[in-house]
Amino acid sequence: MSARLDAQFAFLLEAEKLRGVERQNLVLDCSRCENSAEHSWHLALYALVLAPFAGPEVNVFRAIRMLLLHDLVEIDTGDHPITDDVDWEAVAISEQTAAKRLFALLPAVQEAEFLALWQEFEKAESPDARFAKQVDHCQPIFQTLYGAKPLDWHVEVVRQNLNGGRAAALEQDFPQAFHHALSLMGKDSGFDCGPLTARLGFLNEADQLKLVIRASKLGDGSRHENSAEHSWHIMLYAWVLAEHSVAEIDVDRVLQMLLLHDLVEVDAGDTPIHGVTGPEVLQAKAEAETAAAIRLFGLLPQEQGKPMLAIWEEFEAAESPDAVFSKSIDRVQPVLLNLLNGGGSWVDYNVSLPQLDTRVGDKVNRGAPDVWTYVRARIEPWFRETGRL
Repeated sequence: MSARLDAQFAFLLEAEKLRGVERQNLVLDCSRCENSAEHSWHLALYALVLAPFAGPEVNVFRAIRMLLLHDLVEIDTGDHPITDDVDWEAVAISEQTAAKRLFALLPAVQEAEFLALWQEFEKAESPDARFAKQVDHCQPIFQTLYGAKPLDWHVEVVRQNLNGGRAAALEQDFPQAFHHALSLMGKDSGFDCGPLTARLGFLNEADQLKLVIRASKLGDGSRHENSAEHSWHIMLYAWVLAEHSVAEIDVDRVLQMLLLHDLVEVDAGDTPIHGVTGPEVLQAKAEAETAAAIRLFGLLPQEQGKPMLAIWEEFEAAESPDAVFSKSIDRVQPVLLNLLNGGGSWVDYNVSLPQLDTRVGDKVNRGAPDVWTYVRARIEPWFRETGRL
């Protein structure tokens, strides 16, 4: 068991480096470039919300898994904007090499599963992969065109992309996205894009999660993480560690919970687990988050918003096996980051090991006790050396 968890955490901690890969696209408020980890989270959300536009043969949750993995190779190869003058065949070869290295960190069965899914996405031949590619092509377009102050040359890149670039295929594959993009650039074709625009408001609002800063720092200690990239990373954690759940779970439902769970922070902000939180503060936080969930999921058509609100409420209640495991995984990831960066929020909030056992360990033990046993053994030496036992 320990050797298997060694391999799984080796992969998860290596995957964390995707946060350091900067993309050409700006976040929606145009304050900075986005990174590939938060981009992957946003694509997963796009896939979930745009599911009504997928064909009946598409398994949207397989597409979401592809999108969680698709950019991991950029840890080794970096991002290559479509405007770059590069040897794309050489890029493809280097990405294949990167994929094999990264997924080889996992236990053999998971290595094969993840590599096959990544390769399926790259080939873009299956219905699931084609839908994932459509999402990957349209999200950067709308992120640019809905931007607060998009750069002129970014808009021109979108124009060229739609007119003969890789996004030109959207005219046939996803006409609502193609024609709405044209209308945003002043070329209204009269195509009915209402079903799409009814969902884009929610997706644009969700982009603000990339600006919500958490107490935890990245593994290298260079900056604090944001809630969007955190959500991507814990989805990966849940997928990789699902076999350690103490109860039988539906992994796709768990991934959906973790995809959505922090969206309320767009309105309510993040509340550090090690901060001073009395009953009144916790009650106020719960009320603020509930109000945020009602507002945000209310931006969607009711047939989508209502089920998403229900799954968010299930996560918060932490009573079902899926929710218990999701809560467990939500607590594990920051622990590993703190260990990597020299203590992080444990130092900031003067946390002792007994406090961590209560605030984190008890919750992880409910859903994945073997994971907590493993993690606690790794962190105990740090607490011992720093006199925080």
